[in-house]
Amino acid sequence: MLNILYFASVRERLGRSAEELALPAGVRDVAGLIRHLGQRGGAWEGLAGTRNLRCAVNQQMVPLDWPLADGDELAFFPPVTGG
Repeated sequence: MLNILYFASVRERLGRSAEELALPAGVRDVAGLIRHLGQRGGAWEGLAGTRNLRCAVNQQMVPLDWPLADGDELAFFPPVTGG
């Protein structure tokens, strides 16, 4: 299972702050999971198009080609501005 967390405007747009999801067959990295989630339709389709979407796996910032494994915690959030 993946534990997926959604923060800030990503959470607001998707209408949820977290979910557990079995690692889908054929999904090997963050980008693949984003494409998989986009297949839900509606607001989920826009997840891949979120400008400067940031991702963290197990509390480490990662690029979209970062591999995923069962038991990972994945967080999506927009870039934060401010001082």
